[in-house]
Amino acid sequence: QVQLVESGGGLVQAGGSLRLSCGASGRTISPYAMGWFRQALGKGREFVATIGSGSTTTYADSVKGRFTISRDNFKNTVYLQMNSLKPEDTAVYYCASPRRMRVVPLRAEEYDYWGQGTQVTVSS
Repeated sequence: QVQLVESGGGLVQAGGSLRLSCGASGRTISPYAMGWFRQALGKGREFVATIGSGSTTTYADSVKGRFTISRDNFKNTVYLQMNSLKPEDTAVYYCASPRRMRVVPLRAEEYDYWGQGTQVTVSS
């Protein structure tokens, strides 16, 4: 059974930084893409970033240049470094992974495994 567990969320002032972590168990992450999504109160789940098995990265325009996704296959963990945070980044952040190898989905519907989420709140 694949489990994903996020950590690292919290309250930060605008302009600050946070690093989210997502630890996986039940399978090795190395052959799979890993993604980060977020959901603000009253809104749908939004794509943030994804990293393929070869470490190719894709970002939403809203976070490009501020967020960095990375992976450590030895630790079976993926990270999201968030800098220059803005109040509009406030959301629950979710880690996700698809069931299939060699795909790098950008849509939430294409991901099969999800963590429970971690809250990020950015104050102005």
